[in-house]
Amino acid sequence: MKILLSNDDGYQAEGLATLAVALSDLAELVIVAPDRNQSGASHSLTLDMPLRVGRTREGIHYVNGTPTDCVHLAITGFLDGEPDMVIAGINHGANLGDDVLYSGTVAAAVEGRFLGLPAVAISLAGENPRHFDAAGEAIRVLFQHLIQSPLPADTILNINVPDRPFAELAGFRATRLGNRHRSEPVVKAEDPKGRPVFWVGAAGSGQDAGAGTDFCAINEGYISVTPLKVDLTRHEGLSDLEDWLPR
Repeated sequence: MKILLSNDDGYQAEGLATLAVALSDLAELVIVAPDRNQSGASHSLTLDMPLRVGRTREGIHYVNGTPTDCVHLAITGFLDGEPDMVIAGINHGANLGDDVLYSGTVAAAVEGRFLGLPAVAISLAGENPRHFDAAGEAIRVLFQHLIQSPLPADTILNINVPDRPFAELAGFRATRLGNRHRSEPVVKAEDPKGRPVFWVGAAGSGQDAGAGTDFCAINEGYISVTPLKVDLTRHEGLSDLEDWLPR
């Protein structure tokens, strides 16, 4: 198999390097990642400037754009041959619940799905995660299972790994997305000239974090595996909306 690897933490990130090492003997890898940290970029595309691609001595391609740019560029013309799937990560920090709407790592996987490929996003939970090797081993185990039992092309998996040694993980658990409490207020500060500047506040803690959620799995030491879909339509609300609309 040929796998496209990307992320949102940038081409020099430890998580991306760990992902590549974990899969290096299992598949042909090609890496196309942002040239800098693009956390929170969500599913944005760069449309007002050209994209430029550089290459390191290790063969990593880096792009002056978003994670979505990287995957889109790679699949729609930059690479000589189309990959078989997209794996994004290993993200520095969790992508649980609402996080998937903001995450550039998840967006990179979703873009792969938009373009017809099965896709996986993997993240290591924690504020300053350390056990990237555990997440690498987790994706290695899952990928070997994928070879034996392939996923359909419309599959997107969002994987979160607790920040602990692999031997201390409780196993894999199928989960749904939970959601967070409202984020913390913005942090106001001043620049050197006394002008106000603002930092986006920290994400809220888990609100819907009960049994069956990705939050619960992580808290109990399990690797959370959540299947995602792209259709955001609230289907159960269509009938009520039809009744509400002006005649």
